[in-house]
Amino acid sequence: MISDEVLDRVAHGAYHAPHDVLGLHEERDAADRTFWAVRARRPLAETVTAVFTDGDRVPLTHVRSGVWEGRRDGRPGPYVLQTTYPDGPGFASDDPYRHLPTLGELDLHLIGEGRHERLWDVLGAHVREHGGTDGTSFAVWAPDAQAVRVVGDFNSWDGAGHAMRSLGSSGVWELFIPDIGVGTVYKYEILTPESRWILKADPMARRAETPPATGSVVTASAYRWNDDDWMAARASAPPVSRPMSAYELHVGSWRPGLGYRDLVDPLIAHVRELGFTHVEFLPLSEHPFGGSWGYQVSGYYAPTSRFGSPDDLRYLIDRLHQAGIGVIMDWVPGHFPKDDFALGRFDGRPLYEHPDPRRGEHKDWGTFIFDYGRNEVRNFLVANALYWLDEFHVDGLRVDAVASMLYLDYSRNDGEWEPNIHGGRENLEAIRFLQETNATAYRLHPGIAMIAEESTSYPGVTAPTSAGGLGFGFKWNMGWMNDSLVYIERDPLYRSHHAGDLSFSFVYAFSENFILPISHDEVVHGKGSLLAKMPGDHWQKLANMRAFLAYMWAHPGKQLLFMGQEFGQLSEWSEDRSLDWWLLDQPSHRQLQQFVAALNARYLEHPPLWARDHDAAAFTRLGAPVWDPNVLAFSREDGDGGMLVAVCNFAGTVLDGVELDFPRPGLWHEVLNSDASAYGGSGVGNLGAVTADANGRARLVLPPLGVLWLVPD
Repeated sequence: MISDEVLDRVAHGAYHAPHDVLGLHEERDAADRTFWAVRARRPLAETVTAVFTDGDRVPLTHVRSGVWEGRRDGRPGPYVLQTTYPDGPGFASDDPYRHLPTLGELDLHLIGEGRHERLWDVLGAHVREHGGTDGTSFAVWAPDAQAVRVVGDFNSWDGAGHAMRSLGSSGVWELFIPDIGVGTVYKYEILTPESRWILKADPMARRAETPPATGSVVTASAYRWNDDDWMAARASAPPVSRPMSAYELHVGSWRPGLGYRDLVDPLIAHVRELGFTHVEFLPLSEHPFGGSWGYQVSGYYAPTSRFGSPDDLRYLIDRLHQAGIGVIMDWVPGHFPKDDFALGRFDGRPLYEHPDPRRGEHKDWGTFIFDYGRNEVRNFLVANALYWLDEFHVDGLRVDAVASMLYLDYSRNDGEWEPNIHGGRENLEAIRFLQETNATAYRLHPGIAMIAEESTSYPGVTAPTSAGGLGFGFKWNMGWMNDSLVYIERDPLYRSHHAGDLSFSFVYAFSENFILPISHDEVVHGKGSLLAKMPGDHWQKLANMRAFLAYMWAHPGKQLLFMGQEFGQLSEWSEDRSLDWWLLDQPSHRQLQQFVAALNARYLEHPPLWARDHDAAAFTRLGAPVWDPNVLAFSREDGDGGMLVAVCNFAGTVLDGVELDFPRPGLWHEVLNSDASAYGGSGVGNLGAVTADANGRARLVLPPLGVLWLVPD
């Protein structure tokens, strides 16, 4: 007793509940006898027969629009459909519509509540055995859709025969398709509320086609990790009390042409030679436009296929861990692009994005903003952070553009934004989202680092959520970066008038857990490379560079340096070409790289530089008896008796006989001299040591554009 209208919609793949019609259903005839109705969609077929595993054969009769029906009086059971066509061979196939849903009620409840911490296990495409058959299950959230179909190379991109079922008020659609597996390219075809079919990539796809292709790809991981020792050690202590110097890189231009697996050996060799503790990858989630560097994401759960498969990325991270190198990845929950195939207007209406353009669009970037107040959207993002931490063992996520998420008036004029319920400018939903993400990530993955790129003075970015903070482990110190670069770009002749640019960071150095970034953002868009910013001739530029880096490594906070700056890249970075590796053939640039290696080696050897990085009591500004505006000196302590003094001379001349009060009397050894001849400097110093008298006072020779690190005997 199925209406013609329903049969027609089923035949066209436009019915929201195809499993209610197709498949095997218990029904009653006119004499009130129970039987099993078997229905299948087989347009243009000549005959259709349901063959049950017990041997019973049930011929089906064509009813309407390619829908066939038969009757079985025995017990229900698995079956296949044998179909013949005029002038063509017959074939047997399992029926997608005989299978139960692959999501349970608990899954749907957690999705609706926004609390499914392993969302990627239930949504998306999953190769599995289901109902005695191998195949792939598909599930997607599209609450405003009238119908959803799976299309792909397996059905010649005609989804009428693979309509999904709606799982009620959850907004989730589901279908198990037998006999397809890894490598299948697919998309979702969605019938919008306006009765228009649109084609979308899977938001939960764990692999995507290589751009410019935009299909999703069925995948399954067979990877076996070998980093148990690393993971156990990581969980034993928070990173704030450990050394961290990160090497930031863009995979596509570090050495162009290398995939995830090709990258392993040269990257490990380079990072170990330099002594960095971590690498930080620019975003590796799938993105349509390479020129976005990964910051406009279309596939949040799919590592970009430009460099290989998801398991290839797992191999890269595993090998880095085995080499003792941590992995941080940039993560972009602040906005997403408007490409038609991706998240925007996913089911025909605003879904992932906020429906109010005052909250849902970044006009500067031409992107959409997530609706952080919607449970399912918040869940999508929180679970995505957990996905990278769990499935790929990344040691931290650096969250991009946090300031744009925190403020409703970010980059907006009056009248272009709407205040929150209290009349303020803070985005309360985004704040709660960030707090939930951080609290959940740290609860499930102790020892990781959640890092905020936050450029304002928002309070408590690294304060715990229990105290009302955002709960990040670290915050990029953008103020230090701006002030220090403004200072170091000045001619040494005029620096004495701007000493405050360099020392102001000490006023707030311990207000948050900071990372000092010289990132990709500082060497693009006409800003030039770090070396190019330095004043003077080539020798002076290199000396300024060494002094700046030595000051940076000694300053409270962890460090991050973008690729190419370690050897003095001359040209501005471009994602379209390789770094200027040829510069390492020049002795002065090779010496700069050797200096960076020495910096990291001394850094790791001396806990005062990192053990109490964010404790003001472990830091003392030095300068008495005379404060020289070109000299910046301070001491660091580790709490176990270890000390280190950094003395920076940013003048272009040697300063002889400089008096400085040290924290304790006795012999102090130079463990680093940025002006050492081995690094291309002039070799000015103190013969390796200075002696502080009974009052702690010592006389030093400070090299030009040079920095000394000294430790007590």
